[in-house]
Amino acid sequence: MPEASAQTVSGTVLAFDFGEKRIGVAVGEWLLRRAHPLTVIERQNDAQGLARIAALIDEWQPVSLVVGRPVALDGSAHALTARCERFARRLRERFRLAVAFADERLTSCEAQERLRAAGHNARQARKHIDSVAAQIILQNHFDAAAGDLSQPQGCQTHAPS
Repeated sequence: MPEASAQTVSGTVLAFDFGEKRIGVAVGEWLLRRAHPLTVIERQNDAQGLARIAALIDEWQPVSLVVGRPVALDGSAHALTARCERFARRLRERFRLAVAFADERLTSCEAQERLRAAGHNARQARKHIDSVAAQIILQNHFDAAAGDLSQPQGCQTHAPS
């Protein structure tokens, strides 16, 4: 699958946090290298989800796409990894855009913490968590392309007691 490269110097990028029930979407600009949450697509069926994505692509005219690739904390693939990879392949084939994968480990946790810090209660945060997770995925992608490989702060992984 083609990768969006760090050589891209301008243009809009859409990023996706793929999930079984929802797909979070974020938008950013290569030149500014700043990501912003955009929307959440409720996944009733694949055709409706792709239609919503097509409308976003028509509206934003991205030069590339980024998909958060879900893996276990140790980096190994799991059941959702293959489904996400199929989703990314469908995006590339349907929209003829470069699709890059980005590590999405702990992005939902970080999104939840950011929303809580911004004053959202759990009910309010639930509506936005997937788009904020997509924002984190895209921002990490921009930062990695710029050579800033710092890890996101905020999420701590604790072993069960």
